Parts: sequence; C-alpha cells; structure tokens
Amino acid sequence: MTAELPVLEVDRAPELAPYWEGLHAGELVLPVCEECGLVIWIPRAACPACMSADVAWQKQSGEGTVYSFTINHRGRGAFASASPYVIAYVELNEGPRLLTNIVGPVEGLAVGSRVRLAVEIDGEAAQPRFALAEGERRE
Repeated sequence: MTAELPVLEVDRAPELAPYWEGLHAGELVLPVCEECGLVIWIPRAACPACMSADVAWQKQSGEGTVYSFTINHRGRGAFASASPYVIAYVELNEGPRLLTNIVGPVEGLAVGSRVRLAVEIDGEAAQPRFALAEGERRE
C-alpha cells in the first residue's frame, strides 16, 4: 500500500499556531497542561481534564505504538483514489492516542508495532501521519 493520501486543508484557529508550525517543521508539538500534566490531543488552548488554561506547547517524541488499525479498501471523496490505506489509532509515548494513517510500506504491521511521525505537507495543509519504525517492517 503506497497510494498517496490527500492532505486536507483545515481551519486554523490562531491559538493553535504552535501545532501547525510544528507540523510544518516535521515535529509534533502539543499542549501540555501545567496544572495536571496531561498531554492534550486534540490540540486546544485549555485542558479538557482540569479545565486549566495554563498550557505550554512542547515538542513530543513523534514515536508511538499501534493501538488498533484497519485497512480501508473503499475510500470516499478525496480518499477514493487512495484505497487501500491504513487507518490507525497510534498511542504516543507521551500518552495520547491519535486517529491517523500509517503510510509507506506496511508489511508486518500489527497491533503493538512501533511507529514514528511522518508529516505529510501539501502547501499550507499538513497532516500528522505515521510510518513503521526501523526494524518493524517484515517481508
């Protein structure tokens, strides 16, 4: 599975600028609550756990583990020509689980596979996607 996935343009709230700037630099920058320590996904200006607005934007490792995945054979809309493609929940080393895509060679992909950030950029649009980490690919 190596079809190119579309990179969709999304609305960008000004308070989320560190997240978008990080993606364009190839990094995953997320808000971390200064009150309770929660690494926040989906990025926002306040903590969903304790409601504190005291958050600091921090670069994350960009590494994680596949928590769950499926191979979609019938994409719709912008994804129709990209089928088949992998949709996955990736649990970051820092804790949050992201709904994302696994890109690149996926032979050997399994629940528990280690993955690394693979940002895809198209103009101003950017998407955090993941690829199998070195040593995780099996022929």
